[in-house]
Amino acid sequence: MSFKVCVCGGAGGIGQPLSMLMAMDPRVKELSVQDVQGAMVPAAGVAADLSHLNTPAKVVGYSIDPKLPPVDQLAECLTGCHLVLVPAGVPRKPGMTRDDLFSINAGIAAGIAKAVAKYCPNAVLALIVNPVNSVVPAVTELYKKWGLNPKKVVGVTTLDVVRANKFVSELAKVDVSKVDVPVIGGHAGVTIMPVLSQTTPPVKLPADVIEGLDKRIQDAGTEVVNAKNGKGSATLSMAFAGARLGKAVLTGLSGERAVECAYVESSVSELPFFASKVVFGKDGVEEVQGIPQLNEYEKKRLAEAMGQLKGEIDKGLEYARTQSKL
Repeated sequence: MSFKVCVCGGAGGIGQPLSMLMAMDPRVKELSVQDVQGAMVPAAGVAADLSHLNTPAKVVGYSIDPKLPPVDQLAECLTGCHLVLVPAGVPRKPGMTRDDLFSINAGIAAGIAKAVAKYCPNAVLALIVNPVNSVVPAVTELYKKWGLNPKKVVGVTTLDVVRANKFVSELAKVDVSKVDVPVIGGHAGVTIMPVLSQTTPPVKLPADVIEGLDKRIQDAGTEVVNAKNGKGSATLSMAFAGARLGKAVLTGLSGERAVECAYVESSVSELPFFASKVVFGKDGVEEVQGIPQLNEYEKKRLAEAMGQLKGEIDKGLEYARTQSKL
């Protein structure tokens, strides 16, 4: 099978490498690179650059006026899409509270979601818009309000898995391609919960090493920001992880079983949204797998994660309640 994919925010720091990685997938026959007018690099320029790759994808750039609703500008860009990846939104700036960030980025995500709902309602919508823990519940509830399938909305938490796998492989001195660490909970700070006791292959690490590793995985984004001296964030690794999730979605849409961790509407915990392993199929998320067996340390960590995650979910649900129908 071949697919049409759109990257919204495709001219940004995450969007450019993510667009390239998706254009390199031979199953992608058409790639829309979408961003706002005034982006540091025009979407048409990114598309022109990628159109020279000797891959099957036809790449087209689309720029929209951020002052106007996306739904009025994205008909050609989105029509026929099977997967829409959204690394759009603004980064948190000095002096900006998390509430400020959410109010801006939730509006951006909702605007794109409304356009997706109109032009490609059966597409899988994969959100990389921070704060993911709140934005995904907001957009999922909007999908319900608009009469669409909420199982099409996915929060991309793959970067937490990618980091956990890499860090464990380095500590345990095992082949990273063989390592699989389940990461559950959410996608920010203490809500990121690697289940290190269930690593494949089994890895024995001292308790103090595990606690330090847990903390490093939670704070890995800050590690990159500090290394870039405040001049950037985790763009390349996020693009790599987003493409990994995107490729799993395409595998599922092709009729093959694909499993990745993702943050979705879920009943595996007492919270309505939760990150765990999910099975992708022809309709998007076909199965949400449960919480792995936890040791005592992980049970305490899960309680901590759930306490933080609940408030962040509630913020997203409240936002959706204030929004009008499609």
